[in-house]
Amino acid sequence: MKSTKTAILDIGSNTIRLVIYSFDERRGLREFENIKTVARLRTYLSNDGSMSKEGIQLLEDVLTSFQLMLEDYQVDEVLATATAAIRQATNSDEILKRMKKNTGFDIDLLSEEEEAYFGFLAVVHSVPTESAVTIDIGGGSTEVTYYINKQLQKTHSFPFGVVSLKQQFMKEDRMTNVEKEQLALFAEAQFRSLSWLHGVQETVIGIGGSARNIAQIDQQRKQYPLSSVHQYTMKVNDIDSLSDTLSDLSIDELKKIDGLSSDRSDIIIPALEVFKALMKVAQSKEFMFSRKGLREGIMLNRVLQSNPNSLNKHEVFEQSKLALSEEYEIDQNNAHHLEFLAVQLYEECIEHEIVDFHAEDLYILKRASALFYLGEYIDADSVSQHTFYILANRSIDGIAHLDRLKLALVASYKNKDTFKHFAEPFESWLSKDELKRLRNLGAILKFSYGLNGSKRHVVEKVDMSKKTNGYHIDLYVNGNAMAEKYQAEKQKKHIERLCKCDVTLSFHSKGE
Repeated sequence: MKSTKTAILDIGSNTIRLVIYSFDERRGLREFENIKTVARLRTYLSNDGSMSKEGIQLLEDVLTSFQLMLEDYQVDEVLATATAAIRQATNSDEILKRMKKNTGFDIDLLSEEEEAYFGFLAVVHSVPTESAVTIDIGGGSTEVTYYINKQLQKTHSFPFGVVSLKQQFMKEDRMTNVEKEQLALFAEAQFRSLSWLHGVQETVIGIGGSARNIAQIDQQRKQYPLSSVHQYTMKVNDIDSLSDTLSDLSIDELKKIDGLSSDRSDIIIPALEVFKALMKVAQSKEFMFSRKGLREGIMLNRVLQSNPNSLNKHEVFEQSKLALSEEYEIDQNNAHHLEFLAVQLYEECIEHEIVDFHAEDLYILKRASALFYLGEYIDADSVSQHTFYILANRSIDGIAHLDRLKLALVASYKNKDTFKHFAEPFESWLSKDELKRLRNLGAILKFSYGLNGSKRHVVEKVDMSKKTNGYHIDLYVNGNAMAEKYQAEKQKKHIERLCKCDVTLSFHSKGE
């Protein structure tokens, strides 16, 4: 599939966004531009259910501005969609016709089922969680789905969102305890009306701006040392604590909270209460944020319609790994050979009881082999630092934050001291045994990397044997191994530290 560039115009009840994406099979889905305006269209719905003239004019003005912006971008297509605010308006047909005539946008009014499905589609193609409950709370509606083994089981759309809840339950700028309790009881009753939600005990995955802000605030409060909010997780007590803290603040005080967008300061409390209610009904212990939602789901749906085999929701990280390899120009043949050598050496170390076998360690080693020293693309002289920073601080679909840290520590391994420096801010995350195992994997990978010094894949087999004064490694090669001999002698210190003894090397030509 050739690379395509698509603009998604997302007309929500709270915000209107113009987002431009590109997709190709090697790099995946990428976001180029993201422009939003806070319109609060839900507030323009009159008592009779129609959208007021002021609201319609505001929508037209925003779309006209976006249409002018699109003239500066070269896009292959524009997909304009609208959700609850327009869907719930009794004069929706009139609105859509007027927008088509005056702005040129042919708006697709999404059904409740479509909105829920697109959110689910984005989540299962961007997180590792095999089963979960998703919630996308917008300005005027809330979509909930339940999936098992990444297969959609149930969906439901509630006709309330953060803007409508604020209108219904908040009379002043600050929500009172009574109002908060009333909102919580209302939300809980709504969720209890869905029997399939009761006690599923799965992670709740939040989509959308309110969920993002909640995750960002929690990261700021905890001085979270990793970057990226995608796939960030919180426990029930984190949500409860955040609700208690924010409920005591005025709107002006909320606007000063790091991580909270000023345009969401008046609707963050209703969002928190809804998430709390859902977790209570589902008996969920964990809340996760997914930055991929409705718009990404629409894009992925288009891709899958054109090529059903282009994406695999059960191998999300594998696709992220390939995209990173493409971006940082990692030669796949070299990466595969590095994995081949590292796994051989790892298995030899297990056989000689130099390291203990852990299935997770083999998994990490293979992942790190694929991305080892990707920072070389930026600067060969500081490859370890760049590799760790990139992997630890960018959003990578399909891998939890702790696993991403482990990957970064192993894939960036240079020596024991550098490893310790990188790991220091995260010592509370990992036990001493885990750190030791990760350091051992890094040492194995670093030595294995040297065994392909000329990038010609001449080393074909690794054998280790116990000797009286240490270990001996036989390396069987096919071709001239001058570069490999030099690098192996230079890097064998990492294996010597691993086994705490001397290591000697012998290179054997094929057929010896």
